[in-house]
Amino acid sequence: MTKSEIRKIYKSKREALGNDEVDDLSLKIANQLLNLKIWDYSNYHIFLSIQEKKEIQTDYILNILSGKDKNIVVPKTNFKGNTLSHFLLTDNTTIKVNNWGIPEPLEGIEIAPKQIDVVFVPLLAFDLHGHRVGYGKGFYDRFLNKCKPEVITIGLSLFPPIKKIEGIHPGDIPLKFVVSPNDIYKF
Repeated sequence: MTKSEIRKIYKSKREALGNDEVDDLSLKIANQLLNLKIWDYSNYHIFLSIQEKKEIQTDYILNILSGKDKNIVVPKTNFKGNTLSHFLLTDNTTIKVNNWGIPEPLEGIEIAPKQIDVVFVPLLAFDLHGHRVGYGKGFYDRFLNKCKPEVITIGLSLFPPIKKIEGIHPGDIPLKFVVSPNDIYKF
């Protein structure tokens, strides 16, 4: 299947989930993450959930990171260039939902992509080769291209993998892991 076909199918699958179901699956994903050997680093990048789109609820992961006293970095979108800026999440960070429904920091301490050790990556679907389908704007591929080569990329998926995503572009960055409610996939 092509990315656009997959995008349509998995948006529909998400819409069919109830809020309690998304919450339950999100908690399972957070618990699965505790089994990965990723907790010795300092700077963890995580997206803030768009609840209307039934994205995985990242609050559970934020609580884990906070409890482990990690530096939490959150993105801010720039739709003019389809790029992300990255800000340290602190007690003083003001989060506001933008015009596209994305919660993001208004301002703060900017963190360079090369400083980030682990990135939790949003996705709609993924395949058995570590490729992902997102919303199609390329925000995360552009961001991950600016990270250090050894950055640990972890996709967070509500659903199991599909066999293969057709139409992978040279700029698409494969993930190192994907965590779903019942499994951890390593690539």
